[in-house]
Amino acid sequence: AEALGEQFIEAPPFDLPAVYADSSATVPLIFVLSSGADPTAIFLKFADDQGFGKKLDAISLGQGQGPHAERLVNEGTDRGTWVLLQNCHLATSWMTTLEKLVEGLDPEMVHRDFRLWLTSMPAASFPVSVLQDGAKMVNEPPKGLRTNVIGTYLTFEPGFLDDCKRVFEWRKLLFGLCFLHAVVQDRRKFGPLGWNILYEFAAGDLECCISQLQLFLNDYEEIPWAVLQFLEAEINYGGRVTDDKDRRLLNTIVKGFTCPQVLEKDYRFSESGVYYAPDCSTVEEFVEFIRTFPLVPGPEAFGLHNNADITCAQNETYSLFTDLLECQPKSAGGGGNRDQEILDLANDILERIPASLDIVKAQEMYPTDYHESMNTVITQEIIRYNKMLKAINSTLKILLRAVKGLVAMSGELDAIGRALFNNQVPGAWAAKAYPSLKPLASWLIDLEERLKFVQAWMDNGHPAAYWISGFYFPQAFLTGALQNFARKHQYAIDRVTFEFHVMDQDTKDSAQKPEDGVIIYGFYMEACRWDFEEHLLADPIPKELFSDAPMIWMNPVYEREAPDPSTYYLAPMYKTLARAGTLSTTGHSTNFVLMVEVPSDKSSEFWIRRSAALFCALKF
Repeated sequence: AEALGEQFIEAPPFDLPAVYADSSATVPLIFVLSSGADPTAIFLKFADDQGFGKKLDAISLGQGQGPHAERLVNEGTDRGTWVLLQNCHLATSWMTTLEKLVEGLDPEMVHRDFRLWLTSMPAASFPVSVLQDGAKMVNEPPKGLRTNVIGTYLTFEPGFLDDCKRVFEWRKLLFGLCFLHAVVQDRRKFGPLGWNILYEFAAGDLECCISQLQLFLNDYEEIPWAVLQFLEAEINYGGRVTDDKDRRLLNTIVKGFTCPQVLEKDYRFSESGVYYAPDCSTVEEFVEFIRTFPLVPGPEAFGLHNNADITCAQNETYSLFTDLLECQPKSAGGGGNRDQEILDLANDILERIPASLDIVKAQEMYPTDYHESMNTVITQEIIRYNKMLKAINSTLKILLRAVKGLVAMSGELDAIGRALFNNQVPGAWAAKAYPSLKPLASWLIDLEERLKFVQAWMDNGHPAAYWISGFYFPQAFLTGALQNFARKHQYAIDRVTFEFHVMDQDTKDSAQKPEDGVIIYGFYMEACRWDFEEHLLADPIPKELFSDAPMIWMNPVYEREAPDPSTYYLAPMYKTLARAGTLSTTGHSTNFVLMVEVPSDKSSEFWIRRSAALFCALKF
């Protein structure tokens, strides 16, 4: 970039006129759709510029729309209109008809002004001949804050920045909206640190926000900040958000870009002070200002810690190596033998991992007791682990016979063997197991530790402190703790909640069993750390992605009054670093465990932007 110039690493703006200039009436123009990008607005504006705004027929393909689309194409070839067929990937059965229509376009018969525009996600059903002959365009969402915001401003008409009664507020808040749009889109590159679920925020979300901002500024004397924030965070962008922690994050981000402070000269969007709403008056001035932004923004622009860059790079590397593993040949190089390695590994696992835990002994030692719910918890844990151990044991024994040629090698067995060879947890095991992102070697060590924890619990009685990461289903354990307290004091369990006490001076060995509640240990922190000297939540040490969390006493309290929100951060606890989960039949998430109050002298908004969270297990 230093030698050749930034134009070689900065994505050029989408140039629809150049593509149109090279087209003809018989060559379809194809928009290849991608997540987060919608070319419809750009296309409609271009159609108006070319004088075809009123000579354009558009239809979204789907069930029953085929005959209407065919009629529009036939009429368009005669009258010289433009025809836009949207979402071709949804009309799989009609694609053969589309192929015949395109092949039947005769240069001598078709009106010279006719153009056939198609939009489609990448799909195997899309006709290859149409794809080969057509002019293909991909309008991906711009990568990087600078490119994204510039791309938005280049779509504005020359007088758009003056098209409001309150021009000063309009320009400032419009810039805030454009920057907000770039932030929510670009946070996706950080994976779960950015968003628990990767949402397809599109240009249409921004357009709705801009239209509403313009309307409220024109029609109201007082700017309705709460209304604007609600529309952006809960409807326009929030309509796509399904995870409640992501919704909390989105609300926090929106309040930083749509607020009275944006109108102030000294207000900055991030800690560096680089990003703010300037006092510009034209599109050119705004673009010139935006070009002063760093081409590669630091994590601080998104409210994240600098460690987030390391996490982002690691995620890309892991993804690359996962793909490379899938491409490697089945025969091992260097004189090794793939089948022998699989046999050795299978035998090793059978030796290390028991076939089952003694459920009969557990039920005898811990019978169902109204006053001790932990008896039920341990027996249920053993039942769950036994189902998993049975699947591991049975599939490995059959795999050994299949590799030796004694039984037929099925597709499932071949997948298990391939996973063992690649140091991955087989899908057949993962389906019966607890959530985990660990490779096979680490996964087996973790499983051994979990089984030791359950066995020690069964042999030695209920422990003083519980290893929260050792539970197959930790939500049941937490419910059991609440149930014990509620039954002991005859309280309604739905009015009992946990009070959290950090025990950073104790260890699992020195901890004493509390009168009520449970003590938990063995979990981790990401995007934050515990300061053992100040006894508060603090920023992580540079290059330290994860840190050990202190022990916490979870004390049940009846009709508890919530403490001052400024004194703690409500941190979500997850089972794995993936964060995202699905709602299971029990009504619990497959990943989220509970919210934990962690003492802090910084605002909750600070940690929410950081995506600070607790985890029961890491990737290694």
